[in-house]
Amino acid sequence: MAHYVLEGMQVGCGTMGMPTATVRLRGPNGRVAIHAAVGTGPVDAAFKAIDSIVGVRVELVEYHVHAVTEGIDALGEVSVRIRPGHAAVRPGPIAPSDQPRAPIARGHGADTDIVVASAKAYLAAVNRVLDETAPPFGGAAGRGTPTVDDVAIEPPQAAARPVQELPV
Repeated sequence: MAHYVLEGMQVGCGTMGMPTATVRLRGPNGRVAIHAAVGTGPVDAAFKAIDSIVGVRVELVEYHVHAVTEGIDALGEVSVRIRPGHAAVRPGPIAPSDQPRAPIARGHGADTDIVVASAKAYLAAVNRVLDETAPPFGGAAGRGTPTVDDVAIEPPQAAARPVQELPV
């Protein structure tokens, strides 16, 4: 069961300005949530916006892109692997092998827009994490879909900001 479904996204990036992604997700309770985030690139911004809506902390372990078809309108496929419980990769020594590590969740997405394919793949992996960690219909860690009155844009390296929830 998909906890969250990508309903749409808008991305802005380039050499002048900050890469920004606005993501619209439908949650397990049927409500729509929208969040905008700034990242180091358009894919990072999309992942941060998804994280803000879903509310699950994960570590991106692997990100892979390849073309499925040829030509200018080629279909791109993205594969991601994430590990629950980490906000970001932390530098330092490798954990001893006797310490339990969280299982890795995989996700795949395909689209002619590689940023959209990336968001689909990431969301598929996040939904797999939620299958393992969240109670049924409880949303992220049982908290449900976050609610606020307005859309927030998250500046780089800022604390999580609220998201907008729209009536169904």
